[in-house]
Amino acid sequence: MYKIGTLNKIAAIGTDNFDKAKYTVSDDIAGADAIMVRSASMLEMEFETGLLAIARAGAGTNNIPVDKCAAEGICVFNTPGANANAVKELVICGMLLASRKIPAGLDWAKTLKGKGDEVGKLVEKGKGAYVGPEIAGKTLGVIGLGAIGVLVANAAMSLGMKVIGYDPFISVKSAWGLKPGAVYASSLSAVYAEADYITLHLPYNKDTKHTVNEAAIASMKDGVRILNFARGELVDTTAIIKALADGKVSSYVVDFPSDDVLGVDGVIAIPHLGASTPESEDNCAVMAAEELIAYIEKGDIINSVNLPNATMDAVGTKVCIIHKNLPDTISKITGVFGAAGVNIENMVNKSKKDIAYTMVDAIGEIGDAAEKLSALDFVIKVRVI
Repeated sequence: MYKIGTLNKIAAIGTDNFDKAKYTVSDDIAGADAIMVRSASMLEMEFETGLLAIARAGAGTNNIPVDKCAAEGICVFNTPGANANAVKELVICGMLLASRKIPAGLDWAKTLKGKGDEVGKLVEKGKGAYVGPEIAGKTLGVIGLGAIGVLVANAAMSLGMKVIGYDPFISVKSAWGLKPGAVYASSLSAVYAEADYITLHLPYNKDTKHTVNEAAIASMKDGVRILNFARGELVDTTAIIKALADGKVSSYVVDFPSDDVLGVDGVIAIPHLGASTPESEDNCAVMAAEELIAYIEKGDIINSVNLPNATMDAVGTKVCIIHKNLPDTISKITGVFGAAGVNIENMVNKSKKDIAYTMVDAIGEIGDAAEKLSALDFVIKVRVI
């Protein structure tokens, strides 16, 4: 019986995918074979040796120590695309909120309470302060053309916007998913020079921290509107506050409020609602459960952030080996099977940075081969399925 521990409430439509004859699911993570998590921080946690995997029901994994997990042979999954439509819809909403000064207008309208029959006249007199442009005909710069970025780009074009996108790591799937008419930029500077609106959809890491900074803002069009539904740290808040005060930036819409931007004129701070829809939570839970089942039962890795993706059908015994990505490791692995008199019917080897994953379809009794593989100094974890 496998044990799945949960660190947050996970939608039942996801956990119901676990066969009750094989799995137990509870919020007790002690002795868990796998953990499902949403936003709870795992950064300071110590992991038990029997933990096989962690599935994040969402896209970002900043709350999980992914490198530490890789070093301990723990596969970390995310659910790319499961919440993409929810985020896309809020991005479009954010553009409209930023353009038409809707939040400020709503706040002002509330101040008219108690004015009685004068409200209509006061509205007509004061509404001019909240005039804003339409988005049709404007240019949207999309930085990051993954699942969310592509949906945002396509939706914007359907609303009559021009789209210029940038992503140095764009996948073939994403490229095919873009509607005709989107312009692919060769650099960030090309996006900055053309865009009336800029929306960020890239992962946060040491290379992308403060992608939007003082120098970047200086190269943008005057009056640009910036939307950040990816990670707060992608934008230098000191620079954005200054640019708002100077009028260089008309508005900044952020789904990750921080103390320094709250209450600043021109900032629309949304309380991290990008994926907060029942549909998104259901999609993420289902995908996370399916990833864990595939890995636990078959050793297949789909949508891992710290191990290479790899799948293989086997006719014999499947032996899955997580190991360091070093020269001459494959020959040593196959040597163990050869010495045990085990025939290798098929084998898959994939790598991701410093970690590799080898799946062996072994024909015959493997005996103590697993123990001998575990004893190799470059091997992190071995599973026999």
